[in-house]
Amino acid sequence: MYHLFHGLYEFLTRKEEFNVLILGLDGAGKTTFLENVKTQFNKVEGIHPDKIGPTVGLNTGKITLPSTILHFQDLGGQRALRGLWHRYFAQCHAVAYLIDASNRDRLDEGWMVFDDVLSSPQISGVPLLLLANKQDAPDSLTVEEIRETYEDWWNRKHQSQPRTPLSPIGGTGWHTGEEERRRMGSLDVMGISALQGTGVREAIDWIYIRVQNSRKRDEPDD
Repeated sequence: MYHLFHGLYEFLTRKEEFNVLILGLDGAGKTTFLENVKTQFNKVEGIHPDKIGPTVGLNTGKITLPSTILHFQDLGGQRALRGLWHRYFAQCHAVAYLIDASNRDRLDEGWMVFDDVLSSPQISGVPLLLLANKQDAPDSLTVEEIRETYEDWWNRKHQSQPRTPLSPIGGTGWHTGEEERRRMGSLDVMGISALQGTGVREAIDWIYIRVQNSRKRDEPDD
């Protein structure tokens, strides 16, 4: 009888587990973001930003939410390490891509890498959140400005195409300009300061809701 009730208790209290990738260029603030997530949700002080160095390989962490455990994998963003990212795509349930909104010199590089992530078949259908980090910096671009720089980069990339370029946010075939703008506007972008913790909790709430909804869509109908 004990084993029966124990098994029932474990079934009723078990938490689903999801893997979240944290991607972006080196210096985008990925590890600082992860450590702030751990600080806010685990009530245990994460590594101080002054002690965070470039990620070589990956950093991991996890937080427990109602009915859910989120496992985070912060992957190194150096050029030599980006070729390893695809190894983690198949097992991920959500992606947080960080862009350094204060470093205009590397925006094009950041969008190129972001576009590579979006184009991966393994990422298709996976919830993806774009985080415009370093909003605490005085020269940081706003969320709207980040959207505009991405759209500008996309259009420049496809300016030699004779027709309206394919939207980078899902879909196949060629679209009208109106469809292009609508799809571009559907990209979820949040402004955060991983250093100060601003917007971090809202970003995790977004991921939590999306992985739950994604799981429900994947469940077979009765």
